[in-house]
Amino acid sequence: MSRNTILPMQKLIVHVAILIFALLPLVSSTQKHTKKIIHECSDHKVLELSPKLSFQIILHGFLLWASMGFLMPIAILVMRMSNRQQCGRRLKLLFYTHASLQILSVILVITATTLSVINFENLFDNTHQRIGLALYVAIWLPIVAGIFRPDKRSKRRGAWFCFHWLIGVTVTLLGIVNIYTGLQAYHMKTMKSTSVWNWLFSAEVAIIAFIYLLQEKWHYKKQSGVILGNESVRPTDQQTSPTDEEKELSPMP
Repeated sequence: MSRNTILPMQKLIVHVAILIFALLPLVSSTQKHTKKIIHECSDHKVLELSPKLSFQIILHGFLLWASMGFLMPIAILVMRMSNRQQCGRRLKLLFYTHASLQILSVILVITATTLSVINFENLFDNTHQRIGLALYVAIWLPIVAGIFRPDKRSKRRGAWFCFHWLIGVTVTLLGIVNIYTGLQAYHMKTMKSTSVWNWLFSAEVAIIAFIYLLQEKWHYKKQSGVILGNESVRPTDQQTSPTDEEKELSPMP
């Protein structure tokens, strides 16, 4: 599968993701199990948090936001900058930046998961915990794929590129969705408002999605400008020999 075929898929996934993220703050979820019950309010069982547990939950959420909601999307944007980069030094810099962001993201996920296992009740009876478990397994796949990256001249390079891109985008999107479900679970257990964090995170996701789409449009606009610029200085047919015309129409090195 060529990159030209993958590009429409990327745009479709991003547009669908933006629609989902716009609707997620309006969706409510229910929690079925809570052991530490202090009082009831409006038919919802409300969990009163100790200062220590409250700090641990906030730290858990921050670590997962930094990993899934920030570093991973930025790593994707950085790697997209290298798609048409010709300078070898810049390519190497972008590649190592992408890899470093991914590794740091995994380290943060491991830290957040360890914090959850030690301090929280992990009964996997809600959407947030189930998606989190799946993400903890899936987050290793892009790194493994990056380690076993085939050579550019290999016939497997196209299939590898498709898999690496697909699993990376899928993990990132699921991670963003799980941040919303985590905010909803926190609200349902404590009855504390999370609307401000929902809208702030939605604004961040919209900005990242805009930059993602702008990268492709910017390259197209730049390429079109170069083509139009070449056409504006092209000599007339009477002044151009067939040999020179063939040279002008040949692709630039």
